[in-house]
Amino acid sequence: MTVKMIAVDMDGTFLTSQQDYGREKFKQLYNKMKEQGIRFVVASGNQYYQLKSFFPEIATEISFVAENGAYIVSEGNEIFNGEIDPKTIQKVLQILVNFEEGHIILCGKNSAYVSLNEPDEFVAHGQKYYHRLKKVPDLREVKDDTLFKFALSFPVDQVETVLHQLHVALGDKVIPVSSGHGDVDLIVPGIHKAHGLIKLQELWGVKTEEVAAFGDSGNDLEMLKHAGYSYAMGNGQPEVKAIAKEIISSNDENGVLLKIEELLQN
Repeated sequence: MTVKMIAVDMDGTFLTSQQDYGREKFKQLYNKMKEQGIRFVVASGNQYYQLKSFFPEIATEISFVAENGAYIVSEGNEIFNGEIDPKTIQKVLQILVNFEEGHIILCGKNSAYVSLNEPDEFVAHGQKYYHRLKKVPDLREVKDDTLFKFALSFPVDQVETVLHQLHVALGDKVIPVSSGHGDVDLIVPGIHKAHGLIKLQELWGVKTEEVAAFGDSGNDLEMLKHAGYSYAMGNGQPEVKAIAKEIISSNDENGVLLKIEELLQN
């Protein structure tokens, strides 16, 4: 078994329910990864600025496939930046008006944006995942940024129905994917976590069979299907468990760190 790249989702996967991870244990494992020439990649739907805050000491050494693959930064250098056509942004915003129980964050390279009309509790929730989040009078007027994702939030019990309705309403303009806990991302067609891993593999000359990936939600499916070694969390969604090569312990049982430790011993 040869692994040259380890890619981890964050929420529900690498992070515990308390939004943290075993830092001392990871530090030991990361040093072993460096010794063995293994690249560590954070692959998440969250904002780059939030993700790098979890790794202050090594943020410029590792790679981030942020915003579900729309923004890739490796060793502090921008590798890829996706974009949704401005006309499509306007059309999608018009369609989302019909989803009355949904809340919207519009995600860009420089910042994420939320309407002044959104309730304070939603804005506070959004700030956990988007460290750069600006309130604006109207999302339709956001112009001076490269925009690449919508992050939506719905009541958890409505997500399955909403996903179907969004697929029908949006066609192939953007692709809705579940990211857990009532959150739904609208992403550029073909721009997902697997696309991000492929960009990094090309950069480093890593073969697909040398990639190990960990995930728990619908936005991890392409990445897990792509990777040579794919691991679904014990707390993962059923469709994720169905396609992964192995189901491991939950995020609250240090499933990722235990499996990485095992991989490094082989």
